[in-house]
Amino acid sequence: MAKAQGNISGAIECLNKYLEIFMADHDAWRELAEIYVSLQMYKQAAFCYEELILSQPTNPLYHLAYADVLYTLGGLENIQAAKKYYASTIDLTGGKNTRALLGICLCTSAIGQLTKGRNKEDKESSELQSLAATVLERDYKQRVPTKLSLLTSTLRSLKL
Repeated sequence: MAKAQGNISGAIECLNKYLEIFMADHDAWRELAEIYVSLQMYKQAAFCYEELILSQPTNPLYHLAYADVLYTLGGLENIQAAKKYYASTIDLTGGKNTRALLGICLCTSAIGQLTKGRNKEDKESSELQSLAATVLERDYKQRVPTKLSLLTSTLRSLKL
């Protein structure tokens, strides 16, 4: 009710008190995470998504949202972790999540920029990025062929 009334800080306070008692309420954790993301409080949102993943490890939406938050936080460790969660989303969805495939490409590019000259990209990582790009291109060719050139130029700009 506090959120609907525009009292976001009150909603956060109420949800935190509620979750101290009812820690297994997935909807409350998700609601709190979404509020934190809307307020750009990404570390707090990450904690909420961690709780959701611990309680429902086979839900790909939580892995995807957590990966998005980690990528947004930035930094080499967070982006490497985001890449793993994007990969787990792809695994849980049978390779059918376009956002996770794009996330793999973005993470690979960001890791390459952050480690430029310091660290060689391992073979497994380059295979993963290549596979993600191939699946994306095939998917776009089937579903939206008019946007394939846009995707190709985007992937090229990421140096994939």
